[in-house]
Amino acid sequence: MKKINIEKGPTNASRIILGCMRMPSLSVEDAAKMIETAVDLGINYVDHATCYGDGEAEVRFGEALALTSINRQDLIIQSKCGLRFDNQTFDWTKENITKSVDGILKRLKTDYLDVLLLHRPDLLYDPEQVAEAFDELEGAGKVKHFGVSNTLPMQIELLKKYVKQPLKINQLQLSLEQSQLIDQGLYMNNKTTDMSLMRDGGALDYCRLNDITIQAWSPLQVGMFKGMFIDNPDFPELNKVLGDLAEQYGVTKSAIAIAWILRHPAKMQVIAGTMSPIHLSEMVQADKVQLTHEEWYRLYLSSGKFLP
Repeated sequence: MKKINIEKGPTNASRIILGCMRMPSLSVEDAAKMIETAVDLGINYVDHATCYGDGEAEVRFGEALALTSINRQDLIIQSKCGLRFDNQTFDWTKENITKSVDGILKRLKTDYLDVLLLHRPDLLYDPEQVAEAFDELEGAGKVKHFGVSNTLPMQIELLKKYVKQPLKINQLQLSLEQSQLIDQGLYMNNKTTDMSLMRDGGALDYCRLNDITIQAWSPLQVGMFKGMFIDNPDFPELNKVLGDLAEQYGVTKSAIAIAWILRHPAKMQVIAGTMSPIHLSEMVQADKVQLTHEEWYRLYLSSGKFLP
């Protein structure tokens, strides 16, 4: 699998990331097989969050990794903190960030995280507290690199005023069906469609200008976890084009949908959240597909967009 070097972040990182949100559904043995499959396919980057199964995803991963012969240092392990569903708050306080990382490390059975992301903005966040937490975690060797998730450009700018560590990752939703990250650039100043609305403060261009790697989550999902658009009867034209290109390139529709994201010159990573070794094997075929300019637009328009 092709690798990328994240500016002032992890190097030699796989373009496709194994997302572990659904790992609690697996037995420890099956989770071990899933991790081994990912590594065999060239994936060396895994994504977690404290809220995935209330920490059970991290527990399962830590137990499963111990059953494999994979060396910890050969993996780039990332987790996110800040979402506290136990008390219905988002929490970027120093106390919660540092406490969360201690819990993450214990559950994953590791001494350090390669990457820590702040998971959606805390509406009461104090950037000075975030800076203190990051300094403490970096100084203790508990976290190597830092970033954010679902965060607006100006929120990142405010953090950068106080945080000395480079913030070089922003995890954002993007798929053929949920393409609002790129839509506004096409429909700007067009009152005939709400796709012209600025929903993210220009996050795509901001990240490109600041060498921040975008990690696309839910690359095959409809909306917020409403199922997949692959073979979904609500998306007949999109599936027709996906099918045509899948046949042409000798891969699956899922691979084509992911290749569409990887084709973007922003050099994004894609999070594959499947816990099926077979499906993951199909998805990583996207790494071998280089869509043409015309094919990229053909897919984009088939998902319900139009050229103004």
